[in-house]
Amino acid sequence: MAEKPHNNAYWAANIRLITVCLVIWALASYGFAILLRPLISGIAVGGTDLGFWFAQQGSILVFLVLIFFYAWRMNKIDKEHGVDE
Repeated sequence: MAEKPHNNAYWAANIRLITVCLVIWALASYGFAILLRPLISGIAVGGTDLGFWFAQQGSILVFLVLIFFYAWRMNKIDKEHGVDE
């Protein structure tokens, strides 16, 4: 059974959104908190350096923002493709 072209476009948009969110999350949690920490350690945030802040709080906040962004953007994609509630 062949899939309809609009289904392919819908899933392509969904996968693209998930990929972007995962890259941003990985950059914030793994990149800034671990790999790039020596580069950003001189920047003070809340009495500590920015690398430590990302490791302890920043990656969690980025993750929460991404959850709301994903829900908002997915609702928009659903409406564009006619699969909204």
